Amino acid sequence: MKIKLRLLLPLALPLFVSAAQAAPAKENWENSCASCHGEDGKAQTRQGKKLKIRDYTDAAVQAKMKDDEMLKAILDGVTEGGKERMKSFKDEFSEAEAKDLVAFVRSLKA
Repeated sequence: MKIKLRLLLPLALPLFVSAAQAAPAKENWENSCASCHGEDGKAQTRQGKKLKIRDYTDAAVQAKMKDDEMLKAILDGVTEGGKERMKSFKDEFSEAEAKDLVAFVRSLKA
């Protein structure tokens, strides 16, 4: 049994470390999203107004949004007419962190 544990521990350790390093969605939002989308999700920032970003506190806006589309936008970014509207965050967020951000956006609905 001790031999198996010694063999498995080095394999499992990176998983535990990775999970421990994941930042909470609110922190990720504040650090990576709020500059455009606003702390409150209303997009009343300079960049948010310039890009005409939707107000995520609006129930009608949220009703039109699909979780899988939001996840794709977070991980792959958003382009329109060949121009980048939102950068990809796949190098900054794990899929789990991106899903947590989707849930955070949902929590902004008034």
